[in-house]
Amino acid sequence: MFFDVDSPFAMVVLIVLIGVGAGVINNYLKLKSKQSDTSADAEDLARLKDEVSLLKERVRVLEQITTDKDRRLSDEISRLA
Repeated sequence: MFFDVDSPFAMVVLIVLIGVGAGVINNYLKLKSKQSDTSADAEDLARLKDEVSLLKERVRVLEQITTDKDRRLSDEISRLA
């Protein structure tokens, strides 16, 4: 072995290495978690964009129906009858 395990210097070095190693592992796990969240967020964003475009199309159709002059004229005639 390079140094005596019972010496105070060896203990300090060992404690520092354990602390640094634990920090590296902790940061790695946090990064891995954020990456999986990001991919899920991207999928949700794509799904929401598709849903918004479908809703816009439906609103466009509803606006066209409600502003149709023939339809309004037909509604007025049926109200008078």
